[in-house]
Parts: sequence; structure tokens; C-alpha cells
Amino acid sequence: MIDKWHVLPLALESVGFGHVSFIQSSWTANSLDGMKKALLAATAVASALTASLVAAPAATAAAPSTGWDLPWTTHHHSRTSVPFTEATVTAAPAAPAAPGTTAGTAGTGGTFTLKWKAPGTKRVEIRANGKVVAQGGPEGTATVSGLPAADRQWFDFTPDRGVGLHLADRLVKLEGTANLRDSGGYRTTTGQWVKMGEVYRSDALSKLTAADLAKLQRLRVRTVFDLRMESERTTDPDKVPAGATYTVADVFAGSGSFQAMPKSPDEAVKAMVDAEKAMVSGDGGKKAYTQVFEGLERDRDRAVLFHCTAGKDRTGWANAALLTALGVPGDTVMADYLASNDYRKAANDAILSHLPAAQAAVYKPMLDVRPEYLNSGYDEVKAEYGTFDRYLKDGLGIDARGLKQLKKDILVG
Repeated sequence: MIDKWHVLPLALESVGFGHVSFIQSSWTANSLDGMKKALLAATAVASALTASLVAAPAATAAAPSTGWDLPWTTHHHSRTSVPFTEATVTAAPAAPAAPGTTAGTAGTGGTFTLKWKAPGTKRVEIRANGKVVAQGGPEGTATVSGLPAADRQWFDFTPDRGVGLHLADRLVKLEGTANLRDSGGYRTTTGQWVKMGEVYRSDALSKLTAADLAKLQRLRVRTVFDLRMESERTTDPDKVPAGATYTVADVFAGSGSFQAMPKSPDEAVKAMVDAEKAMVSGDGGKKAYTQVFEGLERDRDRAVLFHCTAGKDRTGWANAALLTALGVPGDTVMADYLASNDYRKAANDAILSHLPAAQAAVYKPMLDVRPEYLNSGYDEVKAEYGTFDRYLKDGLGIDARGLKQLKKDILVG
């Protein structure tokens, strides 16, 4: 049974880009009423600011360790045919929108920074739209601009030996989302790479425009998993691209309504930690993430997209579990998880700026993602299952054969 704290963060996830849900609080009624009004006003401000969110960290970015001694974090057996140890595409921030227009969503050419390291090679060539846009030795950086408009600008990194990579900037820019990004583009400890364009993680899809939906259809999003609770789905129903299969995978199904708000920042942190643990060992979490992994195994005609409301907690664990299963190093998984703080910074700052200082201090831990939150999920795996492989098998139904097939489908090299 999941207690009231386990479902509390869902109310917080809904604030940055959606509705506000409160049942009861230790604050006064007047204080709560004022808080609701401030938050509702803040969401309008946040929506206007999300276009300025920054790019995700590179696959090699340093981040606080998960603290988990995973089998593949200490034994690196590189047998890959991909020579790249680093390869990233980072789009420059979109310019401010002109009056009456929207910035950073349509397929503008933009400016991109390309970085690569390919030890043992002599030459690397990078193409976009079939044309060479950069070239150099085994290590380099290039800035590319003036490319034709595209839904996503793809770059082919081709070494003079071995297998190349097909990469894009991680963020998928839409008018109706702030935190929709590619799960791929990361290197595993065996030297393979997670393919891009196969799996996406996102915040809520309720505000997608017709142009957004058409773009997702062109990006081959064929399967959507909604990790939200019934109240969230009813208030802000998903919009999905034409032809896509929509599946409810409610992480906190049957857990009840929000009961109370934390009274201090420490209580807020505890609520987030407890929620992360419930994602791992709660019945709803096990069923929901089983659905997601089964969908990834079953849907060979990808792409697959999973999302919650803010795209940071329920979605954060889904993506962390996937990357961990694929063998991505723990520090890289943590960097990907913490990137939600960057993508949601404008929205979160707008919310906090409209709250009294005391309330903002309590609210901030629930708008954040923090290393201790994700680490508590790994701790729960260790406590309940002993190993991550056992969690995959006993908790999510992914045995060695299924995991091998998943890696074959999603990894390159």
C-alpha cells in the first residue's frame, strides 16, 4: 500500500506545465488560496519561458555518482566496432521570438556545435543532409550553421574505420512541451551506443499543437505510454499523433488521492525519496514499468514515447531503468536524470518567484530532481531484489533473453 507521501509529488509535477492539485495543507486556508492563485498565474508565465531552456549534457558529462556498484560499472570490456568514445550534437539556444511568433519550435536551420573523440582513427567526416559539414582528425569540435529547416537536424559521424553514429540534439523542440528529449546518444560501458530516434521521454502531451502532433508523426512516434494518474489524465488528456497506440501505464494506480502537503523542506525531500522507492517496489510502479519495457520489446516499428506530467520523476525512473539495463554508466544515467533541472529551470523559477519565501522553500525540493532521489530508487532495488538484473527479471519480467533482444534492437556497435 502506498501512503500519502508516495503520491504527493504528482501534484508538484503537475504545476510546471498543467493543473494544480491540492486537498489539504498545514498552511491556512487563505494561504492555500493565495498559493493556488499564484501557481496558476505562474504556469502562464512558465509556458512563455520554456523556449529558453538549455541543452542536455553530453553523454560524457560528469555528474554525482549513483553510488550503485553495478556489474558493468567496474568491468569495461570494449568489444565494439564503434570507435567513438564521445560524440555530441548541441543546438544553440533559439533566438527570442518576434512579436506574434513562437521561438524555437519550427524547423529552423539553427547553429550546432559538434564534438567528437574517436581514438585510433585518423579522420572523421560529418555529414548533414548528405553533404559534408565538418571533418577533422580523431578529436575535434566544429560549429555548423545555415542548414535547411528540419524537424530534427541529423548528423552522420563517419570515421575512417569502424561503425559511425547517427546523432541529433537531444531536445525535441515543440510548442506544447518543455522536456521532450531523446533517450539515445549515450555510450555504454562495452563501447556500444544507444541509438537516437528510437525512444523518447517527455512531460505531458496535453498542450501539443497540431504542428507538434504532425512533427511527432514524422518522427515515427508509434507508441505512447502515459505514466500519470487518472486525475491527471482526466484534467489534461493526452494528445497523441495520428496512428500512434496510446497506453495508460499508471505508476501510482490505486494509491488514492493527495492527502497533505509537507510542512518543511526536509519533509518535501522525504516525500520525493519515498515516491522514488514506491516507483520501484509499489504494485502500480512494477506493473507500469513492465508495460513500458514490454512495449519497447514488442514495438520494433519505433519510436516509443513515455511521459508523465513534468517528465522528471516517473519518467525519470523509466529512463534511468532503461539506460541502466542497456549498460550506460551510472554517472551518465545520473547526468541524464538531472538534466530535467535545466530543461525545466525557466518554468520552475517562474513558479517559485510567485510564492512567499517560506512556501517556495518547501516547494523547491518537489520541483527539483536531485541525486538522492534517483539514488533512493537504486537503493530500493538493492533492498528488494539484491541486483538490478534481478529487478528486471522479477520486478519487470525482463529475463536475460529479453534483455539481449532489447540491446540488439536499441544499441549500435
